[in-house]
Amino acid sequence: MPMSDAFKKRLSRILPDIAETFGTPFHIYDETGICDTCDRLNAAFASLKGFREYFAVKALPNPAIMTTLKQNGFGFDCSSVPELVLARKIGSAGEDIMFTSNNTCTAQFQTAMDHGGSILNLDDLSLIQKLPGVPELICFRYNPGPERSGNHIIGNPVEAKYGLTRDQLYSAYDTAVRMGVKRFGIHTMLASNELNYTYMVETADMLLNVISDLHQKLSIQFEFINIGGGLGIPYAPDDTAFDLAAMAQGVTQSLDQFKKASGWVPRLYMESGRFITGPHGVLVTTVINHKQIYRNYVGVDASMSALMRPGLYGAYHHVHIHGKEHLPAVGPVDVVGGLCENNDKFAIQRPLPETCEGDFVVIHDTGAHGQSMGFNYNGHLRPKELMLKKDGSVVLIRRAETMADYFATLEFEPRILPAP
Repeated sequence: MPMSDAFKKRLSRILPDIAETFGTPFHIYDETGICDTCDRLNAAFASLKGFREYFAVKALPNPAIMTTLKQNGFGFDCSSVPELVLARKIGSAGEDIMFTSNNTCTAQFQTAMDHGGSILNLDDLSLIQKLPGVPELICFRYNPGPERSGNHIIGNPVEAKYGLTRDQLYSAYDTAVRMGVKRFGIHTMLASNELNYTYMVETADMLLNVISDLHQKLSIQFEFINIGGGLGIPYAPDDTAFDLAAMAQGVTQSLDQFKKASGWVPRLYMESGRFITGPHGVLVTTVINHKQIYRNYVGVDASMSALMRPGLYGAYHHVHIHGKEHLPAVGPVDVVGGLCENNDKFAIQRPLPETCEGDFVVIHDTGAHGQSMGFNYNGHLRPKELMLKKDGSVVLIRRAETMADYFATLEFEPRILPAP
């Protein structure tokens, strides 16, 4: 179910005060809900020694949120140098960070290996040559191609730009051994927003099969398998929630069987983002206009620059009108922003109660891939971010962008390459 009743209750009673204090639009995140999900995830895999979640920073790159996750024992999955720097700024270092980049250059790897390093997760065999040195621990990303199907978001693995083939894996780890690498891990990422827990169990089984084969051929043991993220959340009211307990039971059984057969067992790593923070954030925006032509439109003061998923993917985000949740719907409306793009819509032909200018529209499940996918097309500026703390206070954790921010990259010392 979108947005928990507990979060809705905590937010609803103070929403007008928040809007008056900070102004709309804003993303607001529920610290209580995030910590509860952290506890559930850690508890589900508590029997697995060394289990660790590496939060996918791309989902919600905010240091206040990341600090909360770090306090819950999480590491961070980073796919760019700025994400790497952000993780280090909150005190993470070394094997607290997994650097899972693609199409990477030597300078980026150098940054990843500086200041205590990080786990290097290489996306291609050719990237070994881009390393500025020999790391103690190395990981490669596996793409099984036609052996597995992806899902509707991440697509067919055969068409994905990520990872190595099965044959390439042998060459990659063999080369790493010859270079002097002493420790090894393996990674894959095959699904996004997957609600079927068996897919994740099958992914763990796949990696266990691969490392068993590599162990026999190369006599190396793997310290960990990273089954990626992709655990889904129920965006729509009739979606079924992901069965975390069943997944944990299945993966644990697979690891136990592997240990009995092999005499050793890797640690389990994951890199969920959406599952951790997605349901615990909402975008609050204010109704500013109404328009009736061939359809009825409700115009709000946010645009898809604050939430790109509906326009980019046609993704569903549940919507409610603050204070009018129990009023009858008056007919379908499109909830729209102000961009000069027809896909700038948060909801399409959605039955909602009648709205008035000044009403607060609450768009659910924006705690992942909301603010982080924002952009500045049409000169629209990204909104502020707030956190609803456990004690009921609300703090600003990112200010809204300003016109000065927008024009900052146009302020520079002139540089000219003279004509020959």
